[in-house]
Amino acid sequence: MKPSVYDRTHEEWVTWMKEMGEPAFRADQVMDWLYKKRVDSFDEMSNLSKRVRESLHEAFRLDPLETLTVQESRDGTVKFLFQLHDHHAIETVIMQHNYGNSVCVTTQVGCRVGCTFCASTLGGLKRDLTTGEVVAQVLAAQKYLDRKGGSRVNSVVIMGIGEPFENYDATLSFIRVINDTHGLNIGQRHITVSTSGIVPSIYKFADEGLQVVLAISLHAPNQELRRKLMPVSRRYPLEELLEACQTYSEKTGRRLTYEYALIGGKNDQDEHAHELGQLLVGSGALVNLIPVNFVPERNYTRTSRNQIFRFQKIVESYKVNATIRREHGSDIDAACGQLRAKHMDEEEKNVPTDS
Repeated sequence: MKPSVYDRTHEEWVTWMKEMGEPAFRADQVMDWLYKKRVDSFDEMSNLSKRVRESLHEAFRLDPLETLTVQESRDGTVKFLFQLHDHHAIETVIMQHNYGNSVCVTTQVGCRVGCTFCASTLGGLKRDLTTGEVVAQVLAAQKYLDRKGGSRVNSVVIMGIGEPFENYDATLSFIRVINDTHGLNIGQRHITVSTSGIVPSIYKFADEGLQVVLAISLHAPNQELRRKLMPVSRRYPLEELLEACQTYSEKTGRRLTYEYALIGGKNDQDEHAHELGQLLVGSGALVNLIPVNFVPERNYTRTSRNQIFRFQKIVESYKVNATIRREHGSDIDAACGQLRAKHMDEEEKNVPTDS
């Protein structure tokens, strides 16, 4: 299978062009066609010679994604279900904010982390995505916006299906491609990486010299509860995770965000809010409270609106900044991995059985 044309950074394109006997500026031209003009075929790259266009066609796939489903919410949220070359399906989401369009991308087919409240883990991990398969999601979202009137993708959040730090190299390369001025030119401070807490990768990421936002999926204020909700905490206990986060903040000078999904009767009581405030007091971190989306397979209930605000007030009484994430796409399959899970169910129903 040929690699995706979106797999390569600008530096890698320069190397490829030199190997082809072409000047380095050809790399700029290719990336301009891919990311600025957003062409759908190599033949459209009119300022490249026929030989170069044919070489590109022979060496690369131009579009690794096939659109299976597009769901459009009344609030402007758009959810895509894409099919990959091996028939696996992934999700990508456009969310509209007052500051612009944010795209949430997927980094793995499935997930092995096993958070009990998440639909992404249903069916386990199938494989990692390539850099190009992640980049292509942002481009597909941008092309959708082009057709709808031309607004641009302003920010990217890497918190779709999968654990980005278990596909570390592709995630890092993806950030460099979309940040590149020859690419989509999305500022690093407008890119968020969300991890469930892969401690060694947090230390490694701290040394990358990036200015992206790092978000930690916390979801519990103590180790005992976190182990129940997030099996990853058995490998990387909460105490070790917080030490890694402190090192990250000290090395990068960046404020961390802690994501906390509120689950009715599980982690949303007053005592949990007090524990969370005590845990993060003085850290300078931001807590993002997330009303959990209902996933039928998980049978969790939503926290009441009054309790969400009460929880926030208690956390803030410890001088910890806490925000409540605005809901997106409540009238479509909003939960991460939910649309893919439905697709998988349909696929299984359509598999012929032996008679």
